[in-house]
Amino acid sequence: MEETITNLLDTYFTTEEEFADCFVVDITHSNKRLEVFVDSDSAMTFGKCQRISRYLEGYLDEEKPLGEEYMLNVSSPGVDRPLKFYRQYLKNIGRTLEVTSTDGETYTGQLKAATPTEIVLEAKRRIKEGKRKKTVVEDITLAHDAIKKSIVKISFKS
Repeated sequence: MEETITNLLDTYFTTEEEFADCFVVDITHSNKRLEVFVDSDSAMTFGKCQRISRYLEGYLDEEKPLGEEYMLNVSSPGVDRPLKFYRQYLKNIGRTLEVTSTDGETYTGQLKAATPTEIVLEAKRRIKEGKRKKTVVEDITLAHDAIKKSIVKISFKS
């Protein structure tokens, strides 16, 4: 089911100019419930999600892979959903991320750069210098395949 919906949307995104920068982030389904998370390189608006939902409803109503009655939710991935793709990292340069590496280390810092193979975080770290501790700022480079999970941290400080 996920592969079918992804292929359907990929075709839709390449044929509809308004959706040319959109991409599927995740699809979950169980029984009669289908959730589709879509992002874009530009702003992912409610209107875009609504039009994508209507497009999918046409397929679901005609082909009936979930039966007569189903629940469909199309949305952008919220800040609580992990970043999965390079394109998402690009959109979040300058924001604070909490990154858990595959070896269990957790880093929190500002995303400075992203390439197709790695990211660079500017993170603060406490080190012991003599009898005192001091905070140092360092750049941490992590390969994408060394990242288990990356979450955007929202700050409410002004």
